[in-house]
Formats: sequence, C-alpha cells, structure tokens
Amino acid sequence: MSLEGKVVLITAAAHGIGKASALALAKAGATVYATDIDESALQELSRQEPSLTTYRMNVRDREEIDAVVKRIGAVDILFNCAGYVQNGTVLQATEDDFDVAFDLNVKSMVRTVQAVLPGMLERGDGCIINVASVVSSLKGVINRCSYGTTKAAVIGLTKSIAADYVTQGIRCNAICPGTVQSPSLDQRLTATGDYDAAMTAFIARQPMGRLGTPEEIADLVVYLTGARYTTGSIYAIDGGMLI
Repeated sequence: MSLEGKVVLITAAAHGIGKASALALAKAGATVYATDIDESALQELSRQEPSLTTYRMNVRDREEIDAVVKRIGAVDILFNCAGYVQNGTVLQATEDDFDVAFDLNVKSMVRTVQAVLPGMLERGDGCIINVASVVSSLKGVINRCSYGTTKAAVIGLTKSIAADYVTQGIRCNAICPGTVQSPSLDQRLTATGDYDAAMTAFIARQPMGRLGTPEEIADLVVYLTGARYTTGSIYAIDGGMLI
C-alpha cells in the first residue's frame, strides 16, 4: 500500500507500537510526524529513519498539541497510541488514579481529535485510529479496573466519532491489542520483582503461546489507513485472548 502524499500524526511514537507504526507508515510513503515526551528516544528514532519528523508533545497538554498541529498543518491520518496501564481493583483504585487514567487514556485522544478533525472536515477526508485494548468492554482482566474502564471508554469514543462524521468523509476505528512485547511491558514486569514469573503469567493468557510484537500491530495500523469502507470498527489483535 502506498501512502504517498498522506500526512500522519502519531502520539507515543518513541517506543513500542507507536515506534513500529511510525516506521511502517514512513516505509509506506507517508509523511510522518512522530511525537512523544521522551525526547532522547525521539532523537534515536530520527537517526533510525531520517524521513521522520519528530516533536515533543505531551498529550495531556492541549496547548502543546495545538502548537504541534499548527506547525504540521493538514493531518490526513491521526494515530492515537498514547496510553497508560494502571494496576488495581475497584476497591484499590483512588479517584486520583481514575483521573490520571481517564486523562491519559481517553481525554488525550479527545484533545488530539479536536485539534485535527476540523481540518479533516474541511477537506472531506480523514482517518483516525485509536488504540484501545482487549482489556476493555471486550474482556475483563483481574487487577485492571481503571485501565479496562478507560479502554472501554476509548471504544465508545471511537464509535461516537465514527457515527457523527461517517457522512463527511471521516473514518474512525479502534485497535484492541492483547499483550504486546514493549519497553513499557518490560518495566511493568520488572516492577513485580520477579520478571520471569510475571512474563510466564502474561504468556499463559495468550492462547497462541506468545506475546504479540509491535510490528504485528503496526501492520494493522497501515492496513486501516487504507481501509476506506471501514469505520466504527473494533479490531482485536490479541493472540486468541477472546476465543
């Protein structure tokens, strides 16, 4: 698939799924703007793929988002990849925990969509892809109350945008990964105090017997940028977790 002439804005592009997607979209010919708060990792990404343009952008800061979008100009494809995994049950989660989870996992996407959607509507064409999770309205997982709740909200947000703008050339879909190997996952496994045991437990809940790779998710991202007859759809890519 060729994405020549298409401008892509990606959040959380310095690591994991965001990074793999930035590289895959650039390889497909898109003009890619990769954003993150990890500036050193963005510099490394630029060295790896010089065609990319990188910007520091905090998705929790509307002014930073607006400033980046103003510099970029018209955005054809928005990939909302930023997110945060919190542990805890409903009895353990505080109101502050929920506030942070909703702000980073849901409201960040609202901010970026509000920044780029008016331009998409002016041109009568636009593609928005949001990262939700299998752990959402699709499946409950122990010890993930605030995370699952907010990722369910991402699915609701996705369907709302799709329904509101389906007649105006806008497509909005959500990707729901299972467990994917990433630096973020490595940090969380290390934090348990027993990385190997935690990794074994994560693999055990994947019927395929392995974790996903960021590149496998990136393949779906590239596909969805060109899937012009698809909107409001929720794509599980989960190694069989929902079987």
